[in-house]
Amino acid sequence: MSRVGITEEPPKSERSKEDAVINSKLKQLIDELTAQIKQTPGDTSLYSRRGDAFFFRGQFKKAVADYDKMIELNPKIKTSHWRRGIACYYAKQYADAAKQFESYHTFDNVDRENGIWRFFSQYKAKGADEAQRGLLKYEKDDREPFPKLYRLFEGKVTPETILKNIQKASIDENEREKRNFYAYLYIGLNESLHGRKENARQYLQKAVNNKWGPGAGFGPNYMWHTGRIELQLLTAPEKQK
Repeated sequence: MSRVGITEEPPKSERSKEDAVINSKLKQLIDELTAQIKQTPGDTSLYSRRGDAFFFRGQFKKAVADYDKMIELNPKIKTSHWRRGIACYYAKQYADAAKQFESYHTFDNVDRENGIWRFFSQYKAKGADEAQRGLLKYEKDDREPFPKLYRLFEGKVTPETILKNIQKASIDENEREKRNFYAYLYIGLNESLHGRKENARQYLQKAVNNKWGPGAGFGPNYMWHTGRIELQLLTAPEKQK
């Protein structure tokens, strides 16, 4: 079966250089934010930014700690703190991650992206069958391509069909690039979850190479880094350990 839109990934040395540049800038940012936190330890925005920087560097437990500090300072944000759920997932705190995404569902019962992350967490915490049975239910419409992507996790559609539908859709190229970003990202993450590493690397590389993701704003930028981190973990697992 052919993989729609999949191309060869760039040389590992090129990707490693790009990651090294990003990590160097993030290290500098972390140092700056740490100094600012010492001056104003009650500022949740500083913990938010540093938590993101820790996550983007692959320091997942430190990211969770900063997000937890945000909640300690402002308990009202606990329900909606989806970034904490993703950080918990990568810190291998799978049950805690699942609870965070369940909590978010009470805040926003439309966002299927949250339901996908809850599926990932349940898969790791309780296994494939339990994750499949426990998929969150949605009755309201969501932004594309998530309604179709969610059907992937329900076992009702293939990656090829999702990507072909995006190519055929009557949309402008910016919207197509956006939908492709999310499609490649979540198809790649699903392939990684199931241990299909070669497929995962190819899909995730397409997500990382996407022009829309890294510059589209807060949430998409966070997810672009998530794809980059997952790709890094797949490419150099021994180094990451």
